[in-house]
Amino acid sequence: MTDEDSQTTASEAQAQDESELPVTQLCGLVEELSHGNSALKTETEMFEKYYNKLEPRDQRPSQLSEIRMSGAEIAQLRGRRRSKSRVSLERVTGLSVDQKLKLVQKELDDTKSEIRHIRANAERDLQHHEAIVEEAEIRWTEVQREVHEFEKDILKTISKKKGSILATQKVMKYIEDMNRRRDNMKDKLCLKNASLKVQRKKMLLQLRQSKLHRAMEMSVDLDKELLLRKELLEKVEKETLQVEEDQAKAMALNKQLRKQLSEFRVPQVMMYVREKIRNSDLEKAIGMWERKVEIAEMSLKGYRKAWNKMKITNEQLQAICPLGNSQREATAADQKVIH
Repeated sequence: MTDEDSQTTASEAQAQDESELPVTQLCGLVEELSHGNSALKTETEMFEKYYNKLEPRDQRPSQLSEIRMSGAEIAQLRGRRRSKSRVSLERVTGLSVDQKLKLVQKELDDTKSEIRHIRANAERDLQHHEAIVEEAEIRWTEVQREVHEFEKDILKTISKKKGSILATQKVMKYIEDMNRRRDNMKDKLCLKNASLKVQRKKMLLQLRQSKLHRAMEMSVDLDKELLLRKELLEKVEKETLQVEEDQAKAMALNKQLRKQLSEFRVPQVMMYVREKIRNSDLEKAIGMWERKVEIAEMSLKGYRKAWNKMKITNEQLQAICPLGNSQREATAADQKVIH
């Protein structure tokens, strides 16, 4: 027995088992299958729409709905494919959940955009029709008013005085008044149109001037900002030069210190001890000489006091009895020697 015969036998057995099910279960199974078929049909239509949007129109293949087969061909193919129905269903590779979600999201976005476009067109058409209706209503009220005035002023007079020259003159006068009124309205509308054109030109000129003023302000602001940035750049350059100079000085000082450090030699211990002893001896000698200087300064102070006393006494004696020239010269010589 071949594989096709075994599959045919299995499908017939399954069909026989399904035929033995009760009516309620069969109805439920039919409803479930119809619901699944409707969902698959919706997905297929959505996929066809998405595929048709991606493919060019001249290269689009015929849709599944356009493919039609005769009843004989369907019956002929049904017998061939009945045995392979289960295998073919297993071999069919459907779309994944992510792909289905992507298609649904794309279709939802397209539908929303179409709804927005249709709503915008509908609102625009509605506004246009409302404007037409409003204009028609205004025109209709004007026509009714004119008809009422014509009936009131002309028809009643004509009905009372049929065939009279006065009625004809009144009709002609009414027509002339209407023409004159229309001419006046036309002139008013022309003047209004001209004034609106002048106002439009003024508004355009003001708009251009405002744009030019804004452009000038923006240009001034940009110039100020450029100057400020230029000043900041110069300041940064000066600071950079100063930093470079400080860095060069620091590097030179560091180099000099490193050179001194490399040339530095620690003296020997005995030499250090000798220099230390010599330094202490010099400090002692300096202390002794400082004490001698202090003693000499004290002696000098005593001598100066004595000399001042002698000088005062000498001046007193000179005031009492003046001395000769020889004594004065000797006294001056003694003073020079003392000083």
